[in-house]
Amino acid sequence: MAVLSELRYPRTRLAKVFSGFLALLLFAIISVSTISGFLLYQILRPARTPASFDLSVMMGHPVTFSFTVAGGAQREGWLFPGLRGAPTVVVCHGYQSQRADVLTLVTALQDHQFNVFLFDFAGHGTSMGLTSLGYRETDELRAAVQALSTRDDVDPQNFGLWGVDMGGYAALEVAETDPRIKALAVDDAYDDPRAMLQIEVKKSGLNSLPGVLRFTDFGFRMMNYSYRNELPVSARLGSTRGIPKLFVQADDRAALSDETLRLFSKAPDPKQTLRERLSYRDMTDDDRKSYESQIVNFFLQNIPPTAGH
Repeated sequence: MAVLSELRYPRTRLAKVFSGFLALLLFAIISVSTISGFLLYQILRPARTPASFDLSVMMGHPVTFSFTVAGGAQREGWLFPGLRGAPTVVVCHGYQSQRADVLTLVTALQDHQFNVFLFDFAGHGTSMGLTSLGYRETDELRAAVQALSTRDDVDPQNFGLWGVDMGGYAALEVAETDPRIKALAVDDAYDDPRAMLQIEVKKSGLNSLPGVLRFTDFGFRMMNYSYRNELPVSARLGSTRGIPKLFVQADDRAALSDETLRLFSKAPDPKQTLRERLSYRDMTDDDRKSYESQIVNFFLQNIPPTAGH
């Protein structure tokens, strides 16, 4: 009791110094945790600028297709029809992106008679909420594949997945557990959503403050506590043996490029890698056309769009 009294009402010089140190320490912890919380919120709620399109005049004659995700929420996607009964390629946009940003790839795939589906992940485009950088997005993608497999105009047992960063993580996760995935292309993918969080924290520059990385990671884990036992992608990559895989690295996203290279090195055959100078969203029109041609050729070689594949 005497010690507590001395801390509350310090009389000696040592007690005053110690009390001042504790006050500064408490202030620092509160400040860092506040900054970390604000930063985490910004990362998990990226700016949304939903693109509006009139499907009736859009090339490719897409149709709206809705499906239910965990918790009963609805996701609305666009299905671009190809050859009836042919495989479907689900195109998964990345972090701070939306389905409208990958329409040129969709068109390139549809031009070669693939059925192509795309939608906005949570917290992006037209979908409300917070992103989880891959955890819930995996569930959303899995629900989309399941819903698409019930249609009578697509091959219910043959799907291809393409995804960039967050979409690439989700695509890898689904491919590891769903036997209907027969070909997989991922661009700047990562092993764990926590790795993407760290990349974004470092990009902000606030990681130089002591404790910010630790506080943001802790907050992220608490927000996604239901996924606490989720293993990294690399832990189950062995289950993709026999599935053709293409890993794409972009030189201008060094941290993600390194993540993708590590995944490639751990992945079983068949696999191949492709290196690009720029990330997909920053490519020039000519670079993007060349890139998309390589993606289309990968799927043509592995899940050719024939009726009743």
